[in-house]
Amino acid sequence: MYEIGSKGRTRVSNIGPGSRPQSKAEPEKNLWSSLLDSVASGKKLPEKNLLVLGGNPELQREFLETLESDTQTRPQDRRKKKPPIANEFALGYTYQHVLDADQDDILARLSIFLLSESSPAFSALVKPLLTPKTISETLVIILLDWAEPWSWARQIRDWVRFLKGVVGPLDDDCKITMEENMKDWQQRRRGAQYEGGPSTTNDASVNIPLGSGEWDEPLGLPLCVACHGVRVFRGCIRSALTQVLQTEKIEALEKDHGWREEEFDFSLQYLRTVLLKHGSSLIYTSLSVPNSLPTLIHSSLGIYSLLKRQTVKHNVIDRDKVLVPPNWDSWGKIRVLREGFDVEGVSSGW
Repeated sequence: MYEIGSKGRTRVSNIGPGSRPQSKAEPEKNLWSSLLDSVASGKKLPEKNLLVLGGNPELQREFLETLESDTQTRPQDRRKKKPPIANEFALGYTYQHVLDADQDDILARLSIFLLSESSPAFSALVKPLLTPKTISETLVIILLDWAEPWSWARQIRDWVRFLKGVVGPLDDDCKITMEENMKDWQQRRRGAQYEGGPSTTNDASVNIPLGSGEWDEPLGLPLCVACHGVRVFRGCIRSALTQVLQTEKIEALEKDHGWREEEFDFSLQYLRTVLLKHGSSLIYTSLSVPNSLPTLIHSSLGIYSLLKRQTVKHNVIDRDKVLVPPNWDSWGKIRVLREGFDVEGVSSGW
């Protein structure tokens, strides 16, 4: 299109039938869209997965209450109902939001899958949960009940076999990711990742030789065994039914089955020896006894508070507060608990 200038000159205009003048609002609109997209991606919650194996639906619900026992609800969410726990049939599901120390910011979304039966028929339900993207963000928990500690060895064996049946048919990409994941877990400096955040020192990258019986049978996924329903302190007022039931589980072992300190120590030594082969952590939990379950689980999944330093301390002395972090235990430490335990025989016979 041609225009006549003020001095009679002609010039070509860039405005034609198929074009329109650019508005200043368009660059501003694009700028705001870019900013909003950036904020949205920055606020995207990290997704973590927790696979809870074992326990009946009631025990699983109580265990999840213990996991969130020290987590209060944000003020804006207090009127909202808790996420439902659908765990009555086959593979159950629920979720939790992991809050920072100020109970205001959400650090991560924890998707929790629950399975009570170790039948190979259910392996097809678990396989889709394990992908190259989710493997490094997943923690497996084997849930045991203090009501029947004599069945713990069999239950752990069944669940280990179940996990091997799940992992075996996975594709090569998943297996490569699992191998890298296990190498990373094996070479973590002992205790560094449980002192409030990931280690930033060069020591964390130093390869530490594995001791006898350590990581003999890695499963491809980090593992934690939780023995739930440990006793409350004697002499406490038992106002809640759960406290009464949890106390009775231990007292029944002492009164009806003649368990003494020797039997409780043997069970702990046996568990520690077996779990050492799989690089597993161990914790005794109960609704009525304060414990470090949330800190242990969250730190194992790489979830750390930005405001408060959380430390997971080992404890193998107090019967109701046992906690063995991953990569902490050894045959020597297991022997110290009580003399005469055949740690080599148990490890080789597993």
